[in-house]
Amino acid sequence: MITSLSEISTIGATFAEDVEAYAAAGFDAIGLWEFKLPEDDAANIALLDEHGLGVAVCIPTVPSVLPLAIPGMEGPDDVEERIRSLEASVRRFAAYDPACVACLSGPLGGRAEDEGTAIVVEALSRVGAAAAMVGVRVGFEPIHSAQLDEAGFVTTLAHADAVLAEADAPAVGILFDTYHLWDDPDVLGWIAANADRIVGVHVADWPSPDRGDRVLPGEGICRVRELVAALAAAGWDGALDVEIFSTPERFWGLPVDEAARQAHAAAVALLP
Repeated sequence: MITSLSEISTIGATFAEDVEAYAAAGFDAIGLWEFKLPEDDAANIALLDEHGLGVAVCIPTVPSVLPLAIPGMEGPDDVEERIRSLEASVRRFAAYDPACVACLSGPLGGRAEDEGTAIVVEALSRVGAAAAMVGVRVGFEPIHSAQLDEAGFVTTLAHADAVLAEADAPAVGILFDTYHLWDDPDVLGWIAANADRIVGVHVADWPSPDRGDRVLPGEGICRVRELVAALAAAGWDGALDVEIFSTPERFWGLPVDEAARQAHAAAVALLP
């Protein structure tokens, strides 16, 4: 396994600042967020190469099929526009040779579950086809049930499996997030049987049941070390991509270099 840091973790820094700080901290890779990327992809890739950083999980400008209910991340209401944006992001990210490009279902937003599922299945088929054409994997991410109405109505690994089986898109696998899946009742058995279907891993911790932000892996209740050990035992050997959503009073308030150092120490402590 290798270590990576997702750029949302240092939300106030620029792409160039992230690259410099992550490399200096000792990370092997970076999780790209498209909203941070300058337009010149060739220059961006050259900067990553100069600093020896690979690319882990990439987050598109529009990261979900159905509109998110997260302030600042809602995006367009039109589903067709969202799918076209996801396809364009997949094609753009291909140049970076990422582990995967993330995709969430998004919340139902008043739709019946059957209707929402049909929309997501069609979208994954289309986005998966676009990904296959450019040699990229898409990571479909189940979301914790506490964020059902904000981030995604697909909240378990079993539900994600059912959606992917219907979509029948070989280029689409599972994006496994310890923050979202730590208390899935089937998680350990699922890992043992399906590690080869995981195309990316996000690691973070839930500080306590009464908080919605994230802390570094190992600092909360998400049994992250147990989950990473299960991934290793099942043969998964990709990037542990630390992804921290926080507040300016907490992790997001740290200078980028200090945040990167703390995140790297937490990631290294997870390595088998």
